[in-house]
Amino acid sequence: MIKATLTGQRLMALFLLGAVLFNYPLLSIFDLPRVWAGIPLLYLYVFGLWLLLVILMIWIIER
Repeated sequence: MIKATLTGQRLMALFLLGAVLFNYPLLSIFDLPRVWAGIPLLYLYVFGLWLLLVILMIWIIER
């Protein structure tokens, strides 16, 4: 029972972290006309962060 509560709290913290990282002030930092390997910097930030959050979510659930 305690493990389920701790997992829920970690997932909620991960959700809040994602909400902060996908919010306007941080997105505007990466909204530059720069390209890395042919991919705009903003797209790299959004999809890289999304991938990181999914990996962290899997790690929390499987733990």
